[in-house]
Amino acid sequence: MKSEWFRCYVPASENAARLICFPHAGGAASAYVTLARALAPDIEVVSVQYPGRQDRRREPAVTDLRLLAGLVTEAIGEPDRPYALFGHSMGAIVAHETARLLARRPVPAPLRLFLSGRGAPSPLRREAGPRDDAALLTEIRRLGGTDSALLDDPELLELAMPVLRADYAALGRYHWTGGPPLASPLSVLIGADDPLVTVGQAAAWREHTTASFELKVFPGGHFYLGDATDEVADVVSSALTARVA
Repeated sequence: MKSEWFRCYVPASENAARLICFPHAGGAASAYVTLARALAPDIEVVSVQYPGRQDRRREPAVTDLRLLAGLVTEAIGEPDRPYALFGHSMGAIVAHETARLLARRPVPAPLRLFLSGRGAPSPLRREAGPRDDAALLTEIRRLGGTDSALLDDPELLELAMPVLRADYAALGRYHWTGGPPLASPLSVLIGADDPLVTVGQAAAWREHTTASFELKVFPGGHFYLGDATDEVADVVSSALTARVA
């Protein structure tokens, strides 16, 4: 695995399964620190660090989600231990596209995909995206995933806006083109009050795997994970421990 693409904040045991985590739009690898702590030492959480943020802030952000998935796939290389993918919101799309690319390679498939806060892809579903910065900030406030202190600080907001614009532009360009279902099992996780994803849209992920499927609904909105880290960790741990054992 190429180190510039991945961050591991909490050490795990030597033989632990690896969970590769993909952040949401505007998010960074550090979004998964709390989940990493909850899963250690039995599962190693490795977070993808997209270009354009935190220690990669001087690099241009990627505005094509399929290109981003391709770059992550190259960075993963040949996995050296059992692994799974976890993506939230935009990260769920990138994780799914990465799994599709990995399926074309002579490498082990992920033990499972955990897809959070995102409905299943469909040719009928297009992400229009906010039209301008004001609409973008309104959407971010509605979802509640960004610290209000950042949104109210002009200097911090100026630093954050290029990444937010790039990620939402990437979402707006993304269109599902179809393809065979994956052979890896899927766990789909959403908040009961998520304004972006209905239970029906989440359940439609069932068509994207030939293996087992489960849908977990948690209290909360789009960023339910902040209040349900332990419960999500239990879902991940139960699923991966059963597969690795």
